[in-house]
Amino acid sequence: MKKAIQFGAGNIGRGFIGAVLAQAGYQVTFADVVESLLEQINERKGYTVHVTDTNSYDIEISGIKAVHSGSEDVVSEIVDADIITTAVGIRILKFVAPSIAKGLEARMAAGVEKPLNVMCCENGLKATSQLKELVFTQLDDATKEWTLTHVGFPDAAVDRIVPPVHCEVPLDVAVEEFFEWDAERADFIGGVPDIPGMVPVDNLLAYVERKLFTLNTGHATLAYLGKMKGYETIGQSIEDEKIKGLVRQAMQQSGEALVKKFGFDHTKHFEYIESILVRFHNPYLKDDCNRVGRDPLRKLAANDRLILPMLTARGYGLPYDKLLLAIGACLHFDNPDDPQSVEMIGSIKERGVEGTIVKYSGILPGDPVLDEIAAAYREVEVF
Repeated sequence: MKKAIQFGAGNIGRGFIGAVLAQAGYQVTFADVVESLLEQINERKGYTVHVTDTNSYDIEISGIKAVHSGSEDVVSEIVDADIITTAVGIRILKFVAPSIAKGLEARMAAGVEKPLNVMCCENGLKATSQLKELVFTQLDDATKEWTLTHVGFPDAAVDRIVPPVHCEVPLDVAVEEFFEWDAERADFIGGVPDIPGMVPVDNLLAYVERKLFTLNTGHATLAYLGKMKGYETIGQSIEDEKIKGLVRQAMQQSGEALVKKFGFDHTKHFEYIESILVRFHNPYLKDDCNRVGRDPLRKLAANDRLILPMLTARGYGLPYDKLLLAIGACLHFDNPDDPQSVEMIGSIKERGVEGTIVKYSGILPGDPVLDEIAAAYREVEVF
């Protein structure tokens, strides 16, 4: 039986990536650091994915196990694995890399010749490439050379809303019906594995940015505007027609930039935008504005869902005023339980909006867009 290791046994790891791999016939081993979660997985050896949408049904996942992601057990699992996936968050990849490096060393020492492919299923650009670089810094020259011919590191783009819905069985997870998993075809070793639902593509960057500029941009904007209006959930926020209109316009402005950059069909892309809005309306998924809006400094990074689409639109001479308002709303995200929110609010008090954007987004001092962001920050206060 084919073996998969899924780093990250959280909702996305179980409800999306792990579930797809299990349905594709892989024996899935989850690797995580939360001991209580590992114990539950090893005790129950399965869970239920509750598809909670217009079409609602259950998917039973069985035959799973779990190991600590920093243990020798995960190294042993890597030795004869066929695929490794991650859903841990970009910032956690540096903690995953040492285990993968040790696993590759052990795999080479054991003389394993079958191909292994590693895919990061994260919200971010070229996450697998980032992991590969982290892994390679820990390998000696001989292992690096072996890895180049035996291990593929295809970048991937994933899309599925998996909110933290309470389930009677703690391991169970609720998901929307829609999902998308695209992977860079050329980067696989030993051919593309047969995983129904995972689509090999020839220009992954287009799919990554399409998702980032649309779903992620819209979702974050909805959360920040909703929180400013006093709403608790995404569902409440999208029912506010004024908020919905601005979210739509922000995604349309990012969409015009995508059409220009990648040559997407304009009509089809704008239909895709409307399909995203429909997904936000899903009444069965009670997603929280604080959850969707968390880590605002990460979302204000130069290559993430707010700054990048705005700069891309500006670079093509296209309108970006609604994307500026999205950035302004993010800068108002005030959640005392979110360390990045606390840091951002403190930075704004200390150095102002412009100084905060310079510090965290990489936009250079003196760029006229700083004044535009500051103006949007003030404008969205009375939105």
